[in-house]
Amino acid sequence: MDGMPGPHVIRGSVVLPEAELMWRFSRSSGPGGQHVNTTDTQVELRFDLARTEALPPVWKERALERLAGRLTGGVVTVRAAEHRSQWRNREAAAVRLAALLAEATAPPPKPRRPTRVPRGINERRLREKKQRAETKRGRSPKNWG
Repeated sequence: MDGMPGPHVIRGSVVLPEAELMWRFSRSSGPGGQHVNTTDTQVELRFDLARTEALPPVWKERALERLAGRLTGGVVTVRAAEHRSQWRNREAAAVRLAALLAEATAPPPKPRRPTRVPRGINERRLREKKQRAETKRGRSPKNWG
């Protein structure tokens, strides 16, 4: 695209292919005066996740599973309307889509290895708890002869 920044990197050497991005423009709501009534500044960016060949198969499966609630027929849609210019909204939508795909294709976190609470810390907690109980018990009017 003319003037559009370079390819949007998802992760590593994988980028969003410009040929697979579907753009739609419409009039945006919000501030802008007469300008906003005459120009199509709101951007809707669609990416066919189910049919893309740009992502490795493992990433694609992961993304399809994690974005299942956002997909409509295998297509993920991102909207941008916060800027007054179409160009900046296009950039915002592409960055948002790249970030969404990067998060969805990330490997699952390492499983947590359960650890035990050290005995000293547990004993200190119980000692402080007992001390606090004594303080509160001392406030009770029962011992006031």
